[in-house]
Amino acid sequence: MNSPQSAPLLPARLAGLVSRLPQWPPSAVLCAGLNLLFLPTLDADTKQRLMGRIVSIQVSDAGLDGRIRLSAFGFLPAPQRAPEVTIRACAWDFYRLARRLEDPDTLFFSRRLTIDGQPYDVFRIVTDAEGRTIASHLKTFPGLALR
Repeated sequence: MNSPQSAPLLPARLAGLVSRLPQWPPSAVLCAGLNLLFLPTLDADTKQRLMGRIVSIQVSDAGLDGRIRLSAFGFLPAPQRAPEVTIRACAWDFYRLARRLEDPDTLFFSRRLTIDGQPYDVFRIVTDAEGRTIASHLKTFPGLALR
């Protein structure tokens, strides 16, 4: 899972344009994907800890900020709410994570994937009851390793 030192970035003009657009549509698309692929992998304790918490998934080079929260109905957009935790990377790095071409720990320690928020909230949100990270749940996503 070796990767180049720097990931290819989207043009800054694109991010400037996209960041001015409503963030609800990309948040809704993110929620649909999470409900389909991620929600079935979560145990009851993890769902309880995520319930109602606002998480922002930011694609830094695209100007996207998908704010989501888990409800009794699944993941829902939460575009106007302040996030408790923010997970940020460029589009290329999120793509590589989704395809399992890159290890989340490698991106985190190389500062290409950042997780911001209060330490207690970050820990509660990114780990489940068994101490597994959300990144470890990526391994259970069906169909993401398509080549």
